[in-house]
Amino acid sequence: MNCYGPLAAWYDALTGDVPYGSFADYYEAGFARDGGEFRLLLDLCCGTGTLTAELCRRGYEMIAADRSEDMLMEAREKCASLSPAPLFVCQSAQELDLYGTVDAAICSLDGINYLPPEDLGEVFRRLNLFIRPGGLLIFDVKSPESLIALDGSVSVDEDEDLLCLWRADYDRDEDCLVYGMDLFEREGALWRRSGEEHVEYAHERSFLRRELGAHGFEAVLFDAHGPQGELGRVFVTAKRKA
Repeated sequence: MNCYGPLAAWYDALTGDVPYGSFADYYEAGFARDGGEFRLLLDLCCGTGTLTAELCRRGYEMIAADRSEDMLMEAREKCASLSPAPLFVCQSAQELDLYGTVDAAICSLDGINYLPPEDLGEVFRRLNLFIRPGGLLIFDVKSPESLIALDGSVSVDEDEDLLCLWRADYDRDEDCLVYGMDLFEREGALWRRSGEEHVEYAHERSFLRRELGAHGFEAVLFDAHGPQGELGRVFVTAKRKA
């Protein structure tokens, strides 16, 4: 099963509690502390583009990348009335290939957790190529402890037209959380069932710091007090070496 296929059309409805404005505030505070010029941004693993749209409305020029065509379709529709419109590219983080550099790159809501450890070096290498010297990379990850705490959990989301069942299991051999999802969508008097499987990898701070340093980033900072910090979300800020 793939992830972010059938879920794409329902993603926004299922994540209505995400404080996207607070995420944008956090990034802007980081830009202000740095003191550099930040106009052109990359939203890596942009999903349905809610954060892309928020930053675009705040005056930033946006490039948004995601590997899911279904999520990008939702994002394009959401941002269609914005000017200048964001540039959307269908690329995985491991295959990122831009035409020039950006002032900063952001990756929100577990995007980095979806990358297996053996791929992170290549992702950071590519980000180093496309972030200007002195630019920033800001992303968040769920802490290993918060992922482990979800082992064995089951949750349900529902409204009149959708029932979504989540089941999570932590694989200690692979250090990852595997959660299966069953979606039941109403179609008249019947329900259509579809499924997805998601895998999020636990990345220790020491591993992230080492990989960032090995691929051209410095001044790495970890912050567990950003948006959704109470849920185990940790923000990482790193500066591309000049």
